[in-house]
Amino acid sequence: MSELTPLELEVGHLIVDTLNLEDVSAADIAAEAPLFREGLGLDSIDALELALAISRQYGFQLRSDDENNARIFSSLRALAAHIAQHRVN
Repeated sequence: MSELTPLELEVGHLIVDTLNLEDVSAADIAAEAPLFREGLGLDSIDALELALAISRQYGFQLRSDDENNARIFSSLRALAAHIAQHRVN
């Protein structure tokens, strides 16, 4: 398992806090593990909540109709990389 970058750890905390994930810490989330289905087991409602939290925290919108959402939300590493490219705050 690869080490998490500071931003990946920060986004991991955002995921855990936003979705009230019990028994999971940000450091437990593997950088390349899937966030949906296997992996963390998130669902579409979780994605909406997470997108709203990302918008508030980082100052940009994740659109539900974006054709890249599957890639953006594929793993903690992919999500953190997308945030790094688009963050305003």
